[in-house]
Amino acid sequence: MMELIFATNNSHKLKEISAMLGNAIRLLTPAELGINDDIPEDFPTIEENALAKARYIHRLTGRDVFADDTGLEIEALGGEPGVHSARYAGPGKDFEKNIDKVLEKMKDVNRRNACFRTVIALIKDGGEYLFEGKICGKIIRERRGSKGFGYDPVFIPDGYNVTFAQMSLEEKNRISHRSEAFRKLRSFLLKS
Repeated sequence: MMELIFATNNSHKLKEISAMLGNAIRLLTPAELGINDDIPEDFPTIEENALAKARYIHRLTGRDVFADDTGLEIEALGGEPGVHSARYAGPGKDFEKNIDKVLEKMKDVNRRNACFRTVIALIKDGGEYLFEGKICGKIIRERRGSKGFGYDPVFIPDGYNVTFAQMSLEEKNRISHRSEAFRKLRSFLLKS
C-alpha cells in the first residue's frame, strides 16, 4: 500500500479525502509524525500556497507528500475572498465570521456567482505536480445545512437547489472542487 503524507491537520479535509482515495493509499498526517507546526501559507496564489505547504513538510520528512489549498472566488467581490478564504475575517480561521463577512459585503448584491477552486500540490519521487478542481454556483443570503465545513452553508453548486452543507459527504464528494482535484491526483498516483 502506498503511503503519502497529507500536509494538513484539518480533520474535515482528512475525512473527505480518505473517503475519496479509498484503500489503495494510506494517508499520514503531520501530527501523526510529530509535526504540529502551523504550516505557512502566506503566498498570493492558491497554487503557491499548496506548493509551499507540500515543500515545508517534504523538507521536514523527506517523504512523498501532498497539500491542498482552496479558495472561494466571488465574482461581485472581485474574486474575494480567494486565496484569503480561511482567514477572510481575521487570522483565527473562524468560518462563522468569514461567512458573516461575505454575507455583509453581499447584502445588497444580486449577482451572486461564485466558484470554489482547489489546487493540490504533490511532491513524489522528487517531482512536483499540480492538480486543479473547480465548481461554480451561487452564494445564498443565509446559511442552510449543518454538514461540511467552511463556506458550505452558503454555497449552492450550479444545477442543485441545496447547499454543500445540506448534502451528504458522498453526494458532495461526487461533484466538489476538492473531489475533482483529488480524482486527478488519485488517477496519477495509481498510474505511477
